[in-house]
Amino acid sequence: MRREPASHESARQLKGIDSVHDALDDFALEQQVVEQIRGSRRRIDAELSKVIFGQAEVIEQLLISLFAGGHCLVTGAPGLAKTLLVRSIAQIFALEFRRIQFTPDLMPADITGTEILEQTADGRRRMQFVKGPIFSNLILADEINRTPPKTQAALLEAMQEHQVTVAGVKYLLDEPFFVLATQNPIEMEGTYPLPEAQLDRFMFNVLIDYLPEDDEVAVVKQTTSRRPQVIEPLFQGEDVRRFHEVVQKVPIAEDVVRYAVRLAACSRPGQAHTPEFINDWVSWGAGTRGAQYVVLGAKARSLINGRNHADASDIRALVHPVFRHRILLGYRAEADGVTVEQVISRILDSVDPQVV
Repeated sequence: MRREPASHESARQLKGIDSVHDALDDFALEQQVVEQIRGSRRRIDAELSKVIFGQAEVIEQLLISLFAGGHCLVTGAPGLAKTLLVRSIAQIFALEFRRIQFTPDLMPADITGTEILEQTADGRRRMQFVKGPIFSNLILADEINRTPPKTQAALLEAMQEHQVTVAGVKYLLDEPFFVLATQNPIEMEGTYPLPEAQLDRFMFNVLIDYLPEDDEVAVVKQTTSRRPQVIEPLFQGEDVRRFHEVVQKVPIAEDVVRYAVRLAACSRPGQAHTPEFINDWVSWGAGTRGAQYVVLGAKARSLINGRNHADASDIRALVHPVFRHRILLGYRAEADGVTVEQVISRILDSVDPQVV
């Protein structure tokens, strides 16, 4: 890989140090919120352990997306407590929660709301907008890939702009606003693939797998012997909004950001420095939003793990959930029996965080 001239490289390093120092000064002003985030992890785990067993990595990724203000796609077979996990997180953060069951006959207006003809007290008639379930803090889009693409796309404006447009009028959604969507594996009967534009709006694609035997035994014992324990709220919606502001201020060196960008660039076929295995197996790679979400997630991960700045280990830990729904494999990968997880692992092996 081409190295910069020594003078240019030194100047860039000094600039990166100065920017980190400035970020640290700004970050120090938010110390009270920082301590609140750091202390939250153990308390959240304690509450979730009342109803959720195992799935530590899944829980961490959902919390990171919540603290960073990103939407999350949760993939797993039916019966793995996806809905219970999302509902429990909403209770912990005291967020207004709505569940939308996506079905083949669900219409866009069933999500966003619609105008109805209403008669006023003086006998006149007028069109009145009736809000749909999208007007809430946390939306559980359950089995999102069981509904046709037109209805799936009804979420797109809400996810990106935090607003909906009905009959030419824009309606702002309540803040904070999150979409946590569950989907069944795409190979299952009666599912529709999500449009690429909508997939790109999800910060993470979190995979939920079957539990180890001991954890599954604990679930069966709890759910068949006594009533589930009550989840106690630990935060308010306003706390979550402050968390978003603080996460964005977490210091991160330019070299670490450059590492995230090069990981995303490495996934794109047909580029000057693309590895040969990407050209062979990948039809479409991660875009700039992929690098943005890796960096933003790394900042949130560093905070909840008790560190003051994000580093390359945070980047590496989040590449799989950020990239797995942004990399589209080609027919040759399918013929070779290659999975997207294997491709991402090879990308991580191909980009050296020390060579930037």
